[in-house]
Amino acid sequence: MPLQELIINTINKRGPISFHDFMEMALYYPVQGYYAAPRDKIGEAGDFYTSPYLTDLFGEMIAGQLEEMWRILDRRPFTIVECGAGTGLLCRDILRHLKNNRELFEHLTYMIIEKSEWMRQKEQTLLAGEDFLPMVRWVASLRDLPHIHGCILSNELVDNFAVHQVVMTGQLMEVFVTYDNGFKEILEPASPSLNAYLQEFQVTLPEGARAEINLEATEWIRDAAAALSSGFVLTIDYGHCAADLYSRRTGTLACYHRHQVGHCPYDHIGEQDITTHVNFSALDRWGSRHGLEYCGYTSQTRFLQGLGLTSRLHHLGISAPQLRILFDMSSRFKVLIQRKNLHRVFLSGLQFSESLA
Repeated sequence: MPLQELIINTINKRGPISFHDFMEMALYYPVQGYYAAPRDKIGEAGDFYTSPYLTDLFGEMIAGQLEEMWRILDRRPFTIVECGAGTGLLCRDILRHLKNNRELFEHLTYMIIEKSEWMRQKEQTLLAGEDFLPMVRWVASLRDLPHIHGCILSNELVDNFAVHQVVMTGQLMEVFVTYDNGFKEILEPASPSLNAYLQEFQVTLPEGARAEINLEATEWIRDAAAALSSGFVLTIDYGHCAADLYSRRTGTLACYHRHQVGHCPYDHIGEQDITTHVNFSALDRWGSRHGLEYCGYTSQTRFLQGLGLTSRLHHLGISAPQLRILFDMSSRFKVLIQRKNLHRVFLSGLQFSESLA
């Protein structure tokens, strides 16, 4: 049965479903959801590009930051956990670089958290070609991890968590989805948890404004903090601090299908990506409640510059269209690093850090 019909049947049985539940089914329903379906999502044959797809220098820069973290952690056996590894390109490029550091590489554990069996197979095929497969382990969730000493890394992960949509119409209302000769939205009073989330940041939406609330992100950072014994959480994604994110009247939801950007999640169900911008203030705030301390926040452009990308390009004499696309993308992405059981430290990628108000 097509995914659209499965969603319609769910609505017919349960009544209107929250937009969160619609988005969850559209992206993650077994076999047929966008991220579970056996089809390419990244690259020319897919729907969007990611930084690792454009150049292996992105992974080289990340590896340099991880190497610095390892030194800060007294050169002890080091674990990298990558959450949502896509096709495995970032993992491959990181391991290619770290292989040159024998002391680190011989005591390195690399773990990938991947829910999609299709994506896991893609990752394994790529890494097998580099002889990296024996040193990589796959797990289903952060909760399946032992306590680790190292870094939990994600690149364009949190923006794909299913979100609640809310609208201010006299009071805060949540968007629910029903079906009557097409998908239609209705509004119901928002739950206390959604109201409390906005109150956390002293946000009152103006009348008529629509916004997204990513409660799953707060659960994810809690689980990351619980899994980390000592080390860092490195989150790369497009997003904003809470004040900037909720200053918009129309929200940030976007859909990607064959490299075209749309804003209707009810088109191409199961065949298009659905994303929203990340509230980095929420990751910082909920992380601090579970033992993570703020290291710094910056744009991906400044992060890569701090790690030496500009001088690396000059040394290699590289100037390619993919790199121009990377720099253009990097201006829209942010980087947040948090630490656990460590004193304040200097990280090269954060030397041009900005305020996370």
